[in-house]
Amino acid sequence: MQKNSYKTYWNVKTLVFMALLVAMHLVLTRVLVVELGAYRISVGSVCTILAGLWLGPVAGGVCGFCADIIGCFMKGYAVNPLITVAAVLWGVLPALLKPLFANKGRTGKTVGICISVAVTGFFSSLVFTTAGLVLFLGYNFYAIMPGRLVQFVIMIPIYCVLTVLLYFSPVTSMVVGTVAPVLSKKTV
Repeated sequence: MQKNSYKTYWNVKTLVFMALLVAMHLVLTRVLVVELGAYRISVGSVCTILAGLWLGPVAGGVCGFCADIIGCFMKGYAVNPLITVAAVLWGVLPALLKPLFANKGRTGKTVGICISVAVTGFFSSLVFTTAGLVLFLGYNFYAIMPGRLVQFVIMIPIYCVLTVLLYFSPVTSMVVGTVAPVLSKKTV
């Protein structure tokens, strides 16, 4: 991403990685998923978290928004605005919390990523998604909240492990742009 003093411009590389992360999110959330009514067990939000950590909060939010809207059309759901806000938060909040742990060592970054994922999961999953299910789909809050708490307790460690593993993988340096080109000379 190129930054100017007034605006932020996305280059082609950033847009391609955003599209790839949205596509991976859709596959992991809409295809490879276990749906149990008010509960959905998937790891697609990790793609949106990584979009935010790698490309910034705006790109993470756009990825979450696009993945949710396209996913609704894929499955034939009506768009639920509170669940869409929750999807956007998965990309925005970890990126906004990144400056708190960006200059730390590997352990500090790991703890920071896990805390940001847990905070995001609380607001996104327990607050906004639950509110969307109750207000727009008519679920009983007291009936679904215990199950959503269990889902939160099980899924957040999985999100943390996957996010940390992928964040510290060589893919991060490729996306962020700190890898030197493979070919240094023209061959043609």
